[in-house]
Amino acid sequence: MFQTLRTVIMHVPDITAAKEWYAKATGVAPYFDEPFYVGFDIGGSELGLDPNPAAGTAGTGGLSAYWRVRNVDQGLAHLLSIGGVPAGEVQEVGGGIRVASVRDPFGNTVGVIEIPGEGGTPPAGGVPHA
Repeated sequence: MFQTLRTVIMHVPDITAAKEWYAKATGVAPYFDEPFYVGFDIGGSELGLDPNPAAGTAGTGGLSAYWRVRNVDQGLAHLLSIGGVPAGEVQEVGGGIRVASVRDPFGNTVGVIEIPGEGGTPPAGGVPHA
């Protein structure tokens, strides 16, 4: 029944600033760009930005999205270099899997995950060093 994670929606108070930050974070331009929603296609998964406060608020609240990277240290360094705030150290969580997370400028938690054997070539348009 369930297949793969398709869409993660982040609630943001300033969609213009969020669009710019996530374009820098991912190296991908949005494919859908409207005042009510911005969508990025990142390797077949959607990152959606929603400014509607009735749909949810920015910040921590149970949602943590982890994006696969080849090297978690490099992915974390990239997110920190564009204004992410550390939300935890790089951790090994078993089986050689390593994770780290930051808070974006809007208070949402964004994680990176390195899974041994799942490196390969990054998605087209993705951040090559992350």
